Amino acid sequence: MKAIIKYLAGLAGPSGYGSKSTAEQVTRDCSSSSTFLPSSHLTAIITGATSGIGAETARVLAKRGVRIIIPARNLKKAALVKENIQKESPEADITILEIDLSTFASVKRFCTEFLSLGLPLHILINNAGKFSQNLEFSEDKIEMTFATNYLGHFLLTEMLLERMVETAAETGIEGRIVNVSSVIHNWVKRDDFSFYHMLNPRNYNGTRAYAQSKLANILHARELARQLKERKANVTINAVHPGIVKTGIIRDHKGFITESLYFVASKLLKSIAQGAATTCYVALSPKTEGMSGKYFSDCNESHSSNLANDEAEAHELCKLTRSLISRRLQQPLA
Repeated sequence: MKAIIKYLAGLAGPSGYGSKSTAEQVTRDCSSSSTFLPSSHLTAIITGATSGIGAETARVLAKRGVRIIIPARNLKKAALVKENIQKESPEADITILEIDLSTFASVKRFCTEFLSLGLPLHILINNAGKFSQNLEFSEDKIEMTFATNYLGHFLLTEMLLERMVETAAETGIEGRIVNVSSVIHNWVKRDDFSFYHMLNPRNYNGTRAYAQSKLANILHARELARQLKERKANVTINAVHPGIVKTGIIRDHKGFITESLYFVASKLLKSIAQGAATTCYVALSPKTEGMSGKYFSDCNESHSSNLANDEAEAHELCKLTRSLISRRLQQPLA
């Protein structure tokens, strides 16, 4: 009950922010009080930046002087986002590159194209999310939600990681990876979390598939954080729950959460500006320096499920994922 009251009231946690904080507020405070991350010298890749939380994250980071790379499947939507951002921030440096996160070959092409630009990479925000009410398969014959939300971001991170490590070593600025997850990961039971069943589920349930993909995002952050610490790389990775925000992905949840329920629960919903706050906080705040493998909600470190904290599960998931992608691409991952 205390947590609900705190959420509804927007009371600040240890970070000084809470559920009502906006992305503009947390980045304004970061940029005005910190020399840790000079945002005008940063480059960020933000997936899912053509709408919702991703577009707001791109807008606000661009406003703070961060060079933005938008990977997009719909290039027209990306161009419109770029146009709108530059109307507000004429000096914004925004590059659009094509990607389909559900397809390994497309992710590989994007990474090759980005790396050919010779740009540094300080921030990677794995924000894009897909919810499929009905069973769909990607070009790689993998269930679409898992392919997009987890596997595509896993490969993206793997292929860009060395550039991030190099950038951090050359500039002395800590690299930061943010996996956008969801509190719905708590719904996943251990018996339902089988890698091969998630690739090709027998009895498909859209909500369960979405929750499984979001749990995988957290486990990915846990395991990669361990690996980065082991190699003493100046790069962190954390997972965030943005809050329940009425964005485009929610419109796909017909039958899962209805419009009438949203009307009744409107006081619990965050605005898009509030939904992007935790991502921006973890990406830019000096208060998160050195923090890795953590889970954040409402701009504060929070608790994830026991399964999400299982180091053995995280290690096994990443091992199976790396093996699968290597076989499909017919090349080893680093």
